[in-house]
Amino acid sequence: MIRHARVLPVLVLAPLLLTACGSEKAGDPGPSASASAPASAAGPAADPGTGELASRAQAMGVAPELVYVTEAPGFTLAQQSVGVLGDDGFSATWVDGETNALLRLAVDRGTITAGTCPEQPVGDMSGEHTTCERDGGAWYRTGAGRHEYALPEEGHVVRVSAETDAVPRDVLRAAALAAHRPDAAETDALLPSVEPAPATPVERGDLPPYGDGAPDNHVDVGG
Repeated sequence: MIRHARVLPVLVLAPLLLTACGSEKAGDPGPSASASAPASAAGPAADPGTGELASRAQAMGVAPELVYVTEAPGFTLAQQSVGVLGDDGFSATWVDGETNALLRLAVDRGTITAGTCPEQPVGDMSGEHTTCERDGGAWYRTGAGRHEYALPEEGHVVRVSAETDAVPRDVLRAAALAAHRPDAAETDALLPSVEPAPATPVERGDLPPYGDGAPDNHVDVGG
């Protein structure tokens, strides 16, 4: 299981094991890789069962424990993309301001194993062939012109996906390893508030600035 840091993880992956899930061969050793992690500036993750995270997530129909956030250089959150996935899962999309490339984060209940990996389509594209490759504690998956990193957690799977020709694999991998439970500040930026927006008073042009404010029903001569 990948252990997620609060902003960028400190993780040294074991040598990659290219395990067959589709077209690859089981047991073939792959090159080793590691992920560097600068010092984190994020605060402690919010308790999924209480507080602002819980109230905001539940108001959307999302299970609080399925809310995650990530980051990648050049990508910013598309606020309108934040929403519920399936019954009570969570999804959000980050956009590259220069290329308009999209990174989609999706978290839903379930598991992923060597046996089930090729049966699960990449990016919800059913009917497409899926190839799976073990990468440390995660799965690197490709299919239907998209690629994805899937990280199994306890009772749910965190997925970060993108179009194959739009986002390089190393960028996708870093974004997946950066996925983590949001702290209070990240929750505030990620999830819409449950408090209704203050009502804006409507200004009427027919109300005089004096007296009791009754409408001006003056009728001109002949009218």
